[in-house]
Order: sequence, then C-alpha cells, then structure tokens
Amino acid sequence: MKRKFKISLLISIVINYFIFKSCCFCASTPKLINTLEKAFENIESWLIKLSTPMAAVAIGTGLLMQKFSLGDEEKIRTGKKLVKTSIFAYVFILALDLVLSAIKSLL
Repeated sequence: MKRKFKISLLISIVINYFIFKSCCFCASTPKLINTLEKAFENIESWLIKLSTPMAAVAIGTGLLMQKFSLGDEEKIRTGKKLVKTSIFAYVFILALDLVLSAIKSLL
C-alpha cells in the first residue's frame, strides 16, 4: 500500500508541475509559476547529481556483501537484491529525467 501511495504522489507532483507550468497563456509569467519551475529544476538537478554516487555506493556495498558472505545464502541473496534494486532505481531516475525533458520540449 505504501508503494502505491509513493508512486501516486510522484505522479501527482509531476502532473501538477506541468499544469502550473503550462497554465500561463498570458504575456507575463506569474511569480508563483516562476518560483515553482525553478524549484522543480533545482530538485531535478540535485537528484541527478546525487543519484550517481549513491548508486555506486549501493552497488559496491552489495558486491562486497556477496564477496564476503563466506557462503551464507541469506547474505548472498541480500547482496544480489541490493545490487538489482540500486541499478533499477538509478535507471528509473535517469529515465525520469529523459521523460521530463521530452515533455518540456513538447510544451
């Protein structure tokens, strides 16, 4: 249930971002929209900058956990799960950046 809530929250944030961004059809852009746009751009750049080192640390930790498990099956499974999850999360963040830039170019 928590996962569905997080996904729906992320989707609603992205949708609201583009609603606020595209709702301005007048000559001057309102201050609130400029502030929100800059805030989302800052969050996006911050997320991209931090995702690479975080993924590297997580993958390294998973690989070291597998290496030094000394035959313990639970530690090997945990290490594999950590590596798979961190790769998936990193790819998801990069794909999200691509999707957001594609939507920006359409607007």
